[in-house]
Amino acid sequence: MTEWTNEELSKIGAAEELRIQSMRRDGTLRKPVTIWVARCDDRLYVRSVKGSTGPWFRGTHSRGQGHIRAGGVGKDVSFVFIDAADQVNDQIDAAYRDKYQRYAGPILNSVLTDAARAATIQLLPG
Repeated sequence: MTEWTNEELSKIGAAEELRIQSMRRDGTLRKPVTIWVARCDDRLYVRSVKGSTGPWFRGTHSRGQGHIRAGGVGKDVSFVFIDAADQVNDQIDAAYRDKYQRYAGPILNSVLTDAARAATIQLLPG
């Protein structure tokens, strides 16, 4: 398994937004969608505010691969789906709260709902 470099983690983790594209079954990339990204230690996570019904989230299931761009880094990625009951979700919540605290209220809370937690993806390089 390929690891993120420290530079990639720093740049992507500090980026305000991430552009994500999932790969279609035919190998082409879907239209990019802008979302938030949370860093926990040496891992990167994204969530769908619309939960598993979000169009971009549904697209991640076709091939489990895609492409991201954030903080000047463009990278092919694999998607690892995190179980809603996984305790890492509490750490991800804390990372989102810390990073996006200036959006307190409904905007920040949109990535902290049960539906969003159930639509959590870890991004793996490669």
